[in-house]
Amino acid sequence: MVKLRLRDNENVSDAVKRFRKLVEHAGIKREMRKREFYEKPSDERRRNRRRAEMRARNASRQQLIGS
Repeated sequence: MVKLRLRDNENVSDAVKRFRKLVEHAGIKREMRKREFYEKPSDERRRNRRRAEMRARNASRQQLIGS
């Protein structure tokens, strides 16, 4: 949970900027996007598997370039 208290002599735009930064750091926005629609467990596993395959592909590509 993100809590924000206004500092002395802090204007609203600065407080909003700090709030956005806190929300982004806490990962709330990403979590809301993730939970916006129901995702079947099989679809989630498929998405995670594809993401892992892409990471492995990119890592092997980086090794070829680096050597």
